[in-house]
Amino acid sequence: MAKQYIILDTETTGTGELDRVIQLGYIVLGAKIIEVHNEFCSSQEPISFGAMEIHGITPDLIEGKPTCQETIAYKRLLELNTQDNYMIIHNAPFDLDMLHKEGFNVQMQVIDTLRVAKHIFTDEEAHRLQYFRYKMGLYKEEQKEAEALNIVIKAHDAIGDVLVLKLFLSKLKEAVQQRFPNENPVDKMVDLTNTPVIIESFKFGKYKGKTLKEVAVSDAPYLRWMLKSMENLDEDMRYSLNLVLGL
Repeated sequence: MAKQYIILDTETTGTGELDRVIQLGYIVLGAKIIEVHNEFCSSQEPISFGAMEIHGITPDLIEGKPTCQETIAYKRLLELNTQDNYMIIHNAPFDLDMLHKEGFNVQMQVIDTLRVAKHIFTDEEAHRLQYFRYKMGLYKEEQKEAEALNIVIKAHDAIGDVLVLKLFLSKLKEAVQQRFPNENPVDKMVDLTNTPVIIESFKFGKYKGKTLKEVAVSDAPYLRWMLKSMENLDEDMRYSLNLVLGL
């Protein structure tokens, strides 16, 4: 069976432990027929105002909708969930954690375009999808791409981010090919996804501009405090702090 590539995004009630998926959108590539899935889901967990500010989904938009597990999109995702296929997400740990709460345990090979971008575009000031949307001019191609896939872009729609991610993936794949010309770019992206990014210097806080090694010498207790007290510390930053502290 031909490999299939699932480019996915979720919208949620928030980012906390109790928050849940309220929109599931993805495109399936690789087969003769391109599939587009995009559904709102109901949730007993109320949508936080902070989440509404980001995605614009209000309670009335999900009222009366099926739960995530009851959607056609979720059931199809379960069918696609084999080791032969690839799941492509920007900031995969977040979406996979949210899907895990819905009973979905990923078996697909995962490509986290956020982590791959951090490996490849090391000098960029940010690695958010919307940053690359403007930096790479992807927004100029969105409408044409939407028409080719028979997608109607609407407000408050996860499939819009999936569309941007599809365009970004093409650029990222090209960059990976250039950096690693003798390797399969898809396999390399899976490999980079599973390889922590070593962060060299601070881009925030009182030591902004200083290298982690410098701060490890001058103020190691501060780095230990970060590891102990900052619950939402980025996974790559946590790995890098442990590395410079020799932990």
